[in-house]
Formats: sequence, C-alpha cells, structure tokens
Amino acid sequence: MPPPNPPPHIPWWKDAIVYQIYPRSFQDSNGDGIGDLRGIIRRLDYLKRLGVDVLWLSPIYASPNDDNGYDISDYRAIMPEFGSMADFEELLREAHARGLKIMLDLVVNHTSDEHPWFIESRASPQSNKRDYYIWKQGQNGQPPTRWQSYFSGPVWEKDERSGEFYLHLFSRKQPDLNWENPAVRREVHDMMRFWLDKGVDGWRMDTINMLSKPPHYPEGQPIPGTTLTEGQPHFLNGPRIHEFLQEMHREVLAHYDVMTVGETPGVTPAEGALYCGQERDELNMVFHFEHVFLGDETAERGKWSNPPLRLPDIKRVLARWQTELHGRGWNSLYWDNHDQPRAVSRFGNDREYRVESAKMLCTVLLFMQGTPYIYQGQELGMTNVSFESISHYKDIETLNAYKVLRDEHGWDDARVLAGVYARGRDNARTPMHWSGGKNAGFTEGTPWIALNPNYPDINAEAAEAEPHSVWHHYRDVIALRKALPVVRDGTFTLLDPEHPTVFSYIREDAHTRLLVVGHFHGQTEAYRIPPEFVGGAVLSNNYPSLEGAQELQLRPYQAVVLRAR
Repeated sequence: MPPPNPPPHIPWWKDAIVYQIYPRSFQDSNGDGIGDLRGIIRRLDYLKRLGVDVLWLSPIYASPNDDNGYDISDYRAIMPEFGSMADFEELLREAHARGLKIMLDLVVNHTSDEHPWFIESRASPQSNKRDYYIWKQGQNGQPPTRWQSYFSGPVWEKDERSGEFYLHLFSRKQPDLNWENPAVRREVHDMMRFWLDKGVDGWRMDTINMLSKPPHYPEGQPIPGTTLTEGQPHFLNGPRIHEFLQEMHREVLAHYDVMTVGETPGVTPAEGALYCGQERDELNMVFHFEHVFLGDETAERGKWSNPPLRLPDIKRVLARWQTELHGRGWNSLYWDNHDQPRAVSRFGNDREYRVESAKMLCTVLLFMQGTPYIYQGQELGMTNVSFESISHYKDIETLNAYKVLRDEHGWDDARVLAGVYARGRDNARTPMHWSGGKNAGFTEGTPWIALNPNYPDINAEAAEAEPHSVWHHYRDVIALRKALPVVRDGTFTLLDPEHPTVFSYIREDAHTRLLVVGHFHGQTEAYRIPPEFVGGAVLSNNYPSLEGAQELQLRPYQAVVLRAR
C-alpha cells in the first residue's frame, strides 16, 4: 500500500503576524529623545506576549533624515541615532531567541543625495557613477517633463554645474536610481545578501513598483489648478518591473528562506497577482492602497481634502482582493502604517467608542485571508493627534503640502490643519505610549516629536493590566486566528455588500464555516444572520454578551465571530 501523500508545505509567512516598528518613535534607551535599537531590545518581551511573529523595522540605515530614514546615505551602516551594527546584531540574536523574526525595509528606488554614489554621479557627466541615476537634458532650460512629485513640486531638479536634470519622485534629496543599469542592480543584490547573511528574515520593499521608468518619459495629464502633470500612469508598474524582480528573486531571494512584501501603490488585484503569483518567482505579497486612498483621486486636493468614506466602498475593495487573489497570490492585511493616519481615527470612532471600534477593526481585519500587519500602538487603540500649529509637525510631505495649499491654493491655516489632523503622516509617528508616566515612558529626554497628550489614558502598561483592553483583544484574536486553519486557507464570501454600517463575511473550508460581523456605527442595529449560524458557537465578541438569535442586536462598533452549528 503506497504511503499517504505528505501534507503540502505551508510557507511560514502565511501563518505569521507582522508588527511594524517605527524605530524613531518606539522606545528611546539613552535619553536623547529618539527611539533606538536598544529600546526595541528592551520591548521584545512585550511583543512576544502580544503574540506577533515578525518585526518589520522601518529604515535603520545611515541617513540625513530628510524623509525620516527613507533617504539612505549608506546601506551598510546603522543610523547613529539608532545605535551601532553591534546593537543590531544583538537585536537580531535576542529576537531570534524569542522566536521573533526581523524584517527590514528595502529602499532602492532612490538614495539620499548624500550617498557616495550620487555625490560621484553629480560630480561630472563623465563620472563612472553618472549612470547610477537618471539624468536628462531639458528643453530650452525647462525640465524633461512636468510630472509632479509625491512631496509637491516637480520631479526634476536642475544641476547647475552640468545643466542637466536628475529625477526624484519624492524629495529633491532622494534622487531615483537608474535600474536600467545592470551595475546598479548588482549593487542592490550584493547589499541584500549582506543583510540576509546576518540572519535577516525578510524585506518590506519600499515603492517597489516604481523601479522601472518608461525610456521615453512621456508627458502626463495636466493636474487641475497646477502647472504640473500626473506621471504615475507612466512610472508605476513600468515596462521592465517584473524582469527586475524576477532577476532579484533568481540572484538573491531564492537562496534564503525569507518573506517579501512589496509596497505597490496603484495596483489592481490582477496586477497584484503578477507580483505575488505563486509561480512567478517575484514577491510573496504586496501592499495595495485602494482602501486607504478611497476618494482621494477625485477630491479637489487629494488626501488633504479628506473625502468621506463609505463602508460599501471599503467592503467592495477588500472583498475584491480577497476573492481575486484567492489561490493565485497572497494578501497583506492592514489598516494603517507609518504613512497613514491611525486606524481607529480613520475607520472607527476615536472618541466615545474608541475601545469598541479599535477591537472591531482588529476582528474584521484579522479574520480575512492574508498576512496581517499591526502598526505600533494600533494594539492600544492609539489615536490621531491635533497639534496647535504646523510648527509642531516634522513630516516633509505635510510641511510641503502646507506651503502649497496655503500659497498656491489659498487655503487658510484652519483648513490646512483640518486635512493634516485627518490624514497627515505624523499622526502615526508620535511616540509609542508605554506608560502614563513622564513622556509616556518613551524617553527620559525631550521627544523628537511631541507626544499625543492622551497618553495618560492610552498606554501599554494600563492596557496589559486591564483584561478587557484593546491590547488583550488583539492578543486573543491573534491566538484564535492561529488556531483556525480556515482563516489561512478558506474561501471568503462577502454578505450584504451595500449595507451601510455592517461588514459581514463568511470564511469556509471543508471543516469549518465562520461568520464575521463588524458594525461600523455608533447606534444599535438589528442584523439578520444566515440560519446555520443561529445558535452557533461565539468565538469572539467585543461586548460581554450577544443579544438576539435570527437577528443580532448589534451594539455600537460591535464585532462578533460565530461558528456554524
């Protein structure tokens, strides 16, 4: 009798929970007001108790910090404010000793203009590093195109010495690398091996679908109210991007047991499957942005106009990614990150129902198929911050937008600040709340950016001590998710797609059928459930009891998970 077929191999990252750390704001260990690597070491036991598996560190490399570390001047050195290479190696050892993995940020669309490659590239058109970056002649003193950068203004910067322009999709201090040059690709591959050989467990790949630019640099469509044009249709998902990623996989990634996730703004599920399809040898998964950018493309001034969100639109986007990638690729699940406002402020109710809505968002997210990403403080229900003046903000995107909205579009301070309060990136970057004591336990010194003043009420020490806190709900849902293979493997079926306040879906495999219900409103709501769940086991509930049978009497921001009878 032949032996039974062995169970299929399940990659470890399909069962993992990722926790994103923004090192500058996580934990300071030396009193300089800046979070650091030794601070992360100090908090590893906290992260282990929470139940996460992978720690994604936003950039820790040497950087002038024009864009908080996403402008790298040395890929093989640690930012001095964060510590030393010895500190990083100790962090790696201590994390691995606790069964925690470390994932680094791979930022290779651009470097800092203070990187030695760019200094040499800029020195002369004859430099052997000139072709490491994208240099173009202008036309009659004007740049090659009028594309708008992500941080406002044009993407081309004129170099007075040579008269040529270099491309920067972000800050002028972040020149784009020329991925058409094989020497650049070899440099990146070698750098990746340097970190992987130290024992790093994966990469989050920054703006990875921007690496390939069209060779002729066509002009974009005019952006109303500006002299600039929209370049994204040309530089997102460019002509050689899959070739570059398959080469990276072949040369580097295939030789290590690591996880990879690509930041890919503008991708559809069909395009996402090209990046993370099981047989394509590129990435394990991607971050899409459809749910966090809803309405922004048609709003007067993009995200700063903060267009209202409709729950049916959120459901439509998330359900489409669940169903269209199922069996073809793998999803990344997230509500917020270092570039987005706080989840409970954007999608929940950060006032009277902060705790309930933070728990509800946890449940709705973590029972979908894919690898969940929790951003630091999300497990506490940390909220957006509203500083009194623009002078309190540090983020380059926010500060540039303030000038443009005020000087070019006539917005007054109150209107600009309303957009910043809702959507600014510094909402996620205020220091982590560890306690109700001095500076929330983040530092003995002066924090690099001001704290959210609500830290005496929202902090990790209090959350761990309160059995019904957001923190304990996250820990319980993480444990429940890991105990239920249906969450990893099962199908997803959206119910009531047009319901204005209830997000409900079914997860099902051959053995288990789950109903997940999330109520996105501050009023009670009667909601009829499928008959097979009436009287079913209650696996999770963010209220002490569940009312109703055929119709659930949903409380404000209630979340329930039921198993079919």
